[in-house]
Amino acid sequence: MWLTWQAALVLAMATFVVGRLWQNAARARLRSASAMTVETSIVLGLYSLWQWAGGLSVTKVNGAERRGRRIVEIQHALHLPSEVRLQKLFLPHPVWVEFCNGYYAIMHVPAIAAFLIWAFLRDRDRYARWRTTLAITTGACLAVQLLPVAPPRMLPDLGYVDTALLYRQSVYSALGRGMAGQLAAMPSVHVAWAVLVGIGMWQLSTSGWRWLGAVHAFVTIVVVSATANHYWADGIVAVLILAIAALIITLAGRIFPSRPTALTVRPNVTSERTSA
Repeated sequence: MWLTWQAALVLAMATFVVGRLWQNAARARLRSASAMTVETSIVLGLYSLWQWAGGLSVTKVNGAERRGRRIVEIQHALHLPSEVRLQKLFLPHPVWVEFCNGYYAIMHVPAIAAFLIWAFLRDRDRYARWRTTLAITTGACLAVQLLPVAPPRMLPDLGYVDTALLYRQSVYSALGRGMAGQLAAMPSVHVAWAVLVGIGMWQLSTSGWRWLGAVHAFVTIVVVSATANHYWADGIVAVLILAIAALIITLAGRIFPSRPTALTVRPNVTSERTSA
């Protein structure tokens, strides 16, 4: 299991303090590490918020099933593909199903963490844009998720199969609390993060490795529906939120083009004067 929101929050505060202390350290190596330490605290803070907010919708279940059924009706009216048909492609193949269950449960956090570390080391100037886009996107998704929506797997009468429960790979407990809230289906943070990784890697890299991000985004989109954890609409709304967040960052960059980022490592003025 991943860190609890309490543990992540404590680590976020601790790493932030350490990063600020290192920022004014005499040793150049510590000053260089301070930026990454501060950024780590920001990411841990976002993770803590995501874990905390994920359980809020569980406490307000009224209307969740009705909203889930309404989404199915809207998708049908818009002639979107059926998640049930997608599931039928996977169900006869246990290995595929177990892979999908595992990918859904595990990959979203390591993938976004690896991307942030890679982006920070590769292009520190452009990294700030992706970190802030992630923060806005995650926050907006969590705000929408406060309105509980039952995921497809909770509507077996419509043909959906809870593949994780079927193969005993579910990350959710019997009380409705697990690694994330069960009723926080709309929009899909999994899809939002995966698409951000895909686009980010494509823009920051010119090598063949950038396809890795695109593959991760595609697999995530398929997996969340094949496991009946999300409707197609959940992913569509998540991508729209991501696009709006990116637009906000672009406009802000044009309005405040010269604003310094949190990644700037200030030199140790005292040590420089001493050496001079």
